[in-house]
Amino acid sequence: MRLQEHDSKPKPGLCYPVVEHFYTLQGEGAWAGQAAYFIRLAGCDVGCWWCDTKISWDASAHPLLDLSTLVEAAGSAPSPIVVITGGEPLMHDLDPLTRALHTIGKRVHVETSGAYPLSGQLDWVTLSPKKFRPPLPEIYPYVSELKVVITNRSDFRWAEEHAARCPEGTLLFLQPEWSSSQLLPEIVRYIQEHPRWRLSLQTHKYLGIP
Repeated sequence: MRLQEHDSKPKPGLCYPVVEHFYTLQGEGAWAGQAAYFIRLAGCDVGCWWCDTKISWDASAHPLLDLSTLVEAAGSAPSPIVVITGGEPLMHDLDPLTRALHTIGKRVHVETSGAYPLSGQLDWVTLSPKKFRPPLPEIYPYVSELKVVITNRSDFRWAEEHAARCPEGTLLFLQPEWSSSQLLPEIVRYIQEHPRWRLSLQTHKYLGIP
């Protein structure tokens, strides 16, 4: 997938607000267990009460890192996968960063609520819709996997509404909210009754890794 692709090179000194960047295992969804380099961009106004990275919400509270620093760090990791997450990463223009990552042979994944327009050269789009600020309609054709966090029983119907908007072949995941594990038996039962859905667990939290 190529979005907002341009011929010009990134501007010298281009920076992004970064909460952290690190090499670990993907803990959720279709790529769980795969080694990946994560770039967590700062800034989010979606406001999920159960967010486990609220530290990322205020972009001004985090340092600006230049493009070359991020690309060099990601390039040092053996895995070809780079995951851009947040916060809400699509608050920023991802075109320069994703183009630069592709030049060093990386595969670029993004994890987004869909509240902002897609940008960049993206190989995998994980949509995790939030009720607080619904996804923009134009994101659905590009969704590779839909990952819905379940916090109450009404979320099952809400998950189906978003699944109906995604392309055929989109991978569908239900994920229990970390502090609401009492719903896990119901999620398991729902998946048994609706087997096109899969279970996503935050395995990195069980493993105690970033």
